Amino acid sequence: MSVLREAREWLSQDPDPDTRAELTRLIEEDDLAALEDRFGARLEFGTAGLRGELGAGPNRMNRVTVMRAASGLATVLGPGKHVVIGYDARHKSDVFARDTAAVLTGAGVHASLLPSTLPTPVLAFAVRHLGADAGVAVTASHNPPRDNGYKVYWADGSQIVPPIDREISAAIDAVGRVDQLLIDGPGTLTELGEGIIDDYLAAVKSLPLGEARDLKVAYTPLHGVGAATLTGAFLAAGFASPLVVEEQRDPDPDFPTVPFPNPEEPGAMDLAVALAAKVGADLVLASDPDADRCAVGVPLPGGGCRMLTGDEVGGLLAEHVITHTTGDRMVATTIVSSTLLGRIARAHGVRYGETLTGFKWIIKAGPGLVFGYEEALGYSVGSDAGLPVRDKDGIGAALAVAGIAATAKRAGRTLLDLLDDQARRYGLHATEQLSFRVSDLSLIDGAMARLRAAPPTTLGGRAVSRADDLSRGIGDLPPTDGLRYTLAGDARVVVRPSGTEPKLKCYLEVVVPVAGEVTEARAGAARELDLLKTELTALLDL
Repeated sequence: MSVLREAREWLSQDPDPDTRAELTRLIEEDDLAALEDRFGARLEFGTAGLRGELGAGPNRMNRVTVMRAASGLATVLGPGKHVVIGYDARHKSDVFARDTAAVLTGAGVHASLLPSTLPTPVLAFAVRHLGADAGVAVTASHNPPRDNGYKVYWADGSQIVPPIDREISAAIDAVGRVDQLLIDGPGTLTELGEGIIDDYLAAVKSLPLGEARDLKVAYTPLHGVGAATLTGAFLAAGFASPLVVEEQRDPDPDFPTVPFPNPEEPGAMDLAVALAAKVGADLVLASDPDADRCAVGVPLPGGGCRMLTGDEVGGLLAEHVITHTTGDRMVATTIVSSTLLGRIARAHGVRYGETLTGFKWIIKAGPGLVFGYEEALGYSVGSDAGLPVRDKDGIGAALAVAGIAATAKRAGRTLLDLLDDQARRYGLHATEQLSFRVSDLSLIDGAMARLRAAPPTTLGGRAVSRADDLSRGIGDLPPTDGLRYTLAGDARVVVRPSGTEPKLKCYLEVVVPVAGEVTEARAGAARELDLLKTELTALLDL
């Protein structure tokens, strides 16, 4: 089928006037390059669901793509099952959520729609809380404004893993024209009320937070959907309402004040840091657009702010949760996160799990999981009752961090002092990430192929003592596209393509014993990491 014929076939079933106009213009202009970009490939449905640029065609996020995905999910579930649907404030998110509900109910599935634009953790919580069989979150998390996505959860409240993703993908492939799908019946649609938010807030305020509440927090939702829910959580738990960056308070799908709506990106935290300095805040917090991730910063006495890495926050949260829970417990993180969590677990006599990247794997690390995290600012905090959210939860994590900071403040200390304590106790685990964003994904494939063909023997002046190709599977871990290098002198590098963005990511760690001042150890570790970054940049040539 020619690309023009495919485009006309798509146009004839597309219910969206915006993408119909886009496609009509491209056909009339005979813009074969643009049409080939939209129809020469398709968004692949996997464990991360769907995520991509908005627009017409199978290689874009649009109403046809979403309706096909919903029909595939309905086929795998079967009639009579129950699906909860949530959505953020990105372009078309509400429309995609309504389309999903219409297709599911048309297939005899009962759909429950969250009452408004809400954080993804509320959806993950609602799936298990309501005893549903699956959930759908319409979100592209921290991707650029032009993107949207479609994330699927299973009955346990966690993201899908194989083989369910392959079953849904195969069912999507079998879907015919979407204008021939039965919609709006015989299943039923329930529009949930605000009570589901209250239930979520009750769950997260029961997390181990300590007793101290005296804390001034500067916060930004980065134009996402986190402000109302996070503020409600703080008030429910007895904290003062966070001071919110006004320019970024309200949801805005264009994210006008940041180049990328990701708290890890340079400049994204500038307004929050400025607000903290203005009001004399004790803590800086941010959530990404769907509020499943949490960034943490500590204002400095002389001005400025020290942003904590995901690994640093993970270490603080882990020790806090372990000391506030009892019984047979497990903590878990991923193969690209710091090795610090393993040392903390051993010191406290709790079980430790290491998984592939992604919370869908962390949550399945084993029974008794009370804390999981990934270095990309994702955390799931639990209590003796377990995890209220079986996915990363930026709201619950923000509450727990505030509890730690308030307890430290009462003792005249900050989170930075607690990090120094951990460095003395476990060794300084210094981590950093090096990312290469590309416009041509073949560049990433080429870089990975070169590394496999000629593995480095030294990195950053250290001998490579072991090289693991993660695509072959390591231990009990399933295969994944990545390379891990263990270096002499307690250091490590992991290289892997991002699963959600056009990036190649390198995760660096050096572990430095602290014999004297922690500041000296940090300076030495920074030099080691800089050397690794310089050498990797030249080696990858991206």
